[in-house]
Amino acid sequence: MSELKKTLSLSQVVLFGLAYMTPIIVLGTFGVLAVVSEGAVSGTYLIALLAMLFTAHSYGRMASAYPVAGSAYAYVRHAIDDRLGFLAGWAILLDYLFLPMVIWLIGAAYLSSAFPAIPQAVWLLAFIAVTTLINILGLKLASVVNSVMMLVQVLVLVAFVGLSMHYILGDPTQPFWSLAPFLGAESSASLSTLMAGAAVACYSFLGFDAVTTLTEETKDPKRTLPRAILLITLIGGLIFIIVSYFVQLAAPSTDFANPDAAAYGIARNIGGDIFVSIFLIGLIVGQFASGIAAQASGARLLYAMGRDDVLPKRLLGRLGKFGTPVGGLCLSAAVALLALTMDVLSAASFINFGAFLAFALVNTAVIFHYYLKERRRGGLDTLWFLICPLIGLGAILWLMASLDHLAITLGSLWLACGLAWLVWLTRGFRQPPPALHFDEG
Repeated sequence: MSELKKTLSLSQVVLFGLAYMTPIIVLGTFGVLAVVSEGAVSGTYLIALLAMLFTAHSYGRMASAYPVAGSAYAYVRHAIDDRLGFLAGWAILLDYLFLPMVIWLIGAAYLSSAFPAIPQAVWLLAFIAVTTLINILGLKLASVVNSVMMLVQVLVLVAFVGLSMHYILGDPTQPFWSLAPFLGAESSASLSTLMAGAAVACYSFLGFDAVTTLTEETKDPKRTLPRAILLITLIGGLIFIIVSYFVQLAAPSTDFANPDAAAYGIARNIGGDIFVSIFLIGLIVGQFASGIAAQASGARLLYAMGRDDVLPKRLLGRLGKFGTPVGGLCLSAAVALLALTMDVLSAASFINFGAFLAFALVNTAVIFHYYLKERRRGGLDTLWFLICPLIGLGAILWLMASLDHLAITLGSLWLACGLAWLVWLTRGFRQPPPALHFDEG
């Protein structure tokens, strides 16, 4: 069997990771974050970035130790325990299964603001139907298309920041430099408020670990992937902080008619009708492309779990006429219908619970693998393999506790279902859980 060629450089891997994160999401969720953080969006992104850097460090270390597909599932399974690995995979499943729903919900909210005569539900159903049909037919976005999508997003972000700066400079009462975007209006945001905002802001970072799937195609992956993961997290975080800073100064109020689509009104205010149309096109294109990739990835994970008898094989473990996992795609579409009764804040917070659970387990895996098993306890080794992952673990647990009560309740129910399913699969823990194979299909 032929092997994949190792052709990807550090810069190419970083570009892939940034494209997967979809940087324009900083505008898509700006209104929600502004309301939750009481006008301290940049502050919430700064806190989220600091927490994510420690977790990114842990992902990089584990990618170096286990350069295999499966990300958190594989790391926890190999470093700690098969059963905890299963729960890490279950947490990842929550993200993959519900992420398309959030993406389509954001896109539908903005289209509804642009065309208020058409109900948001119509846009949402259109997103679900068109994206699912494309994925069932097996049409994949080529790398060149992804590059174009990334370029469109960057151009829209640059234009948005430029117009925000122009708008700020045109208002003599508005300072160009201010701590308000970090601390809230008149520095009034409390730490608990900032943490609640940061818990939601982490949604924008989801996907920084996606480059671990490129292990077999990356030059010197044990060295390149850890650096790439840290760079993706750092660059993405700086983009979020800078963009939100100037947008927050241009729109200091948190009184939005529709927080789910606040950037639409801000775009009209700073750039007029022409720019708001350009912004809308850029955001919808970005959300559409991201939705295709997210649904395809989620369906692939469901297929892997179905094929390995972790989930019902008859429904999810078989490919359709076009060689695509139709069962997983249809399940993803059905789950997305829940968005008809949810808003962006609730949906994003819910899937962040799954991400935080996986992040916490990966930080723990670093300690188990390097500090306990390999006994790497020298001066710097203690810093890298004990202190840093402990800080990352503590930050993630704090962010998880800062999620809204509904997200914690739904996430806990999801985890309880996973634990119950694990008990059934292992016949009461009397046998090991079936292994997942992410390098096929």
